[in-house]
Order: sequence, then structure tokens, then C-alpha cells
Amino acid sequence: MRSSPRIAAALLASAALLTAGASLSPALAAASPSTVFVQTDGLSGNQIVAYDRHGGGGLQQIGTYSTGGLGGQLSGSVVDHLASQGSLAYDQRDDLLLAVNAGSDTLAVFGVYGQRLALRQDVPTGGSFPASVTVGDGRVYVLNAAAGGDIQGYAIRDGRLVPIPGANVTLGLPQEEPQFTHTPGQIALTPDGSKLIVTTKAASNAVDVLDVAPDGTLSAPVVNSEPEAVPFAVAFDGQGHPVVAEAAGALVAFQLEANDTLAQLDSVATEQAATCWVVGDHNRFYTSNAGSASLTGFVSSQGGSLLSDIGNTPTDAGTVDAATTQGGHYVFVQTGAEGKVDEFEVGPKGTLVRIGSVTVPGAVGGEGIVVT
Repeated sequence: MRSSPRIAAALLASAALLTAGASLSPALAAASPSTVFVQTDGLSGNQIVAYDRHGGGGLQQIGTYSTGGLGGQLSGSVVDHLASQGSLAYDQRDDLLLAVNAGSDTLAVFGVYGQRLALRQDVPTGGSFPASVTVGDGRVYVLNAAAGGDIQGYAIRDGRLVPIPGANVTLGLPQEEPQFTHTPGQIALTPDGSKLIVTTKAASNAVDVLDVAPDGTLSAPVVNSEPEAVPFAVAFDGQGHPVVAEAAGALVAFQLEANDTLAQLDSVATEQAATCWVVGDHNRFYTSNAGSASLTGFVSSQGGSLLSDIGNTPTDAGTVDAATTQGGHYVFVQTGAEGKVDEFEVGPKGTLVRIGSVTVPGAVGGEGIVVT
């Protein structure tokens, strides 16, 4: 059992670190594998900044796109205004980019045309402060983080979102301060699309699991308590096991049972402060430790156990959301203190070699990054 002072220190460490639409070409290409999209979460106007990823892994800005809505900031947050993972999502099947507008309670839907975007919709999310979105098999689910939390589901039809009747579930989480530690952190579809996973952080210290019916409607959540662990974000290994980043300072692998309960397979301490985000590629995982300005690398075995044999890699201040390229050759991590994206190449054994960094205009405290 972790002590409450340690948890409070870890969660507040990140706060202690800091006291224009682009025109489209008439010729629109197929989706490119060399683009990184970054969300600014600007309070006066949310934007997506597009970067070309050249052969060496470095980034060059190539466009900026308005989401049609406003970014948001939870009380108590500094380097992580949304305090979430997955606020930006890419749907490869339908070539869509989905971005939360937390300050205006909408979800922006972009068509992806190579390295360019076209805004198609700005859809109401039916709740307050959308902070995370997940997509798969023609369905989209958005997590509204404020007012106790709720979920809204949509079907993708002809490249646009249509609400699914009955796909709205209220989580009923306690509403406490500060918001950035006491709101849900992420919503994620399992790899087979049959279940939704929601991390609740310190709001209830639990991982909620919901069944997804064939018509897209949702069951009531099964609550898997993790006392004092503060589950923040989730990824999946090559066998589909949920791998959860706990802000108290650990990465934990679970077996997801048919009855929506979680059985712990392994837990490894990061020994870093504010371990809140996790990004994975098959059997390698990297946690973002906002309070320590670092990434911690892990390797997952066939059975779901974790080995912390990759070590820690320094980043710029305020390490938050991250993304990997397909195949896991590069890792890009947002660092919210100065609104940067740090660039890393992945070595043969998973070690990270820093390439450089770019400053994203207007993105201090911003979250949301994907690689297409």
C-alpha cells in the first residue's frame, strides 16, 4: 500500500515545475505515414499543428489548423491542462483526426488528406470538459471529465459522426478539488473493440470497464478499485493486456477477464514522480513522468510481466502525452512547461537517443499528439 504523502507529492510534482487555419491544396493525397499532429489546447482557440517527420526522425512544421473550438484548463493544472491521455486520436480506417475542445464541450472531426486536414464537424459531446477520445471499428467514444464524468458514443457514417442512441453512460465520480487530480484520465477501446476502459485517477482510484454491444451501446461500468494508486492512463501489449500508468509511481499489467474485472499480472515501480502517461508499441512501453522530466522504458514479456531494463531518459520540463511511430522506431513526447515536443530515436534494445525538439506555437500546457 502506498502512503498518502507520497501520492500527493507525486501528483503535485508536475505543478511545481512552473510557477490560423492552413489552406488546402486542390490535389489531396492519400494518408501519409510521416506526419505528427500536435494539439495546442489554446484557451482562446484550440489548434492542431502539423509536422513533417523526415527520415532522421526530426520534425518540421508544415501547417496549423483551427479546431473551431476552445481549449480548456482544469483547476490546479500547470503543465497538463487537460490532465488526460488520448485527447487527440487518429482513425486510420476512415482517415479522421478527432480532437477534444474541452473549453467548448465539443469534438472536432477532421478529414486527413496526406499531411493536410479539413475540418468537417464540431460535434457537441453531451457533457462537460471532453478530455479523451477513442476510436475503432467505425465507432467513437468521448470522455467528458467534469461534473462527475460521462461517456458519449458515436457511429462514423460517410466520414461524419452520428450519436448512437443509448450510448451515453454517467460515471458519477466524486467532484473534488483540485480538478486535475480528481477527474477521469482516459477512455480507451480494447484492441478487439469489445470493451471500454476508463481510468479515474484520484476521483475514485479505479479502472472502470464497460462492455460494448454490437450496436455500440454500453453496459454499466464495472469498477476495479486500485486504492491510492491513482490510475491515469492505459496502453495495451501485444497480447491485449491493459498496461496502466499509476501516478503514484508504477506501471501495472493486468489480465482483463470476461466479467470485466482486472487481475494484476505485474507491477513495476518507476521511481519517478508523477508517472501519468504511457505509450506502447507491442512489447515496449514508455511512461511520461511529469514531476521528474523523464521517460521510463519497460519491456513486456509474452505472459504480461514487465521488466524495467530500459532505464530513464531525461526530457524537457513537464513530460506529458507521447506517441510512437508505427514499428516503434521513434518516440515523440510533449513537454508542457514550454510547449515543446521532444524527439527520440529508439535503439535496438529500446534505449532512447535524443534527436532534438521543436517548440509548438501556443502549446504551453497543451496535450494531444498522434503520428500517422
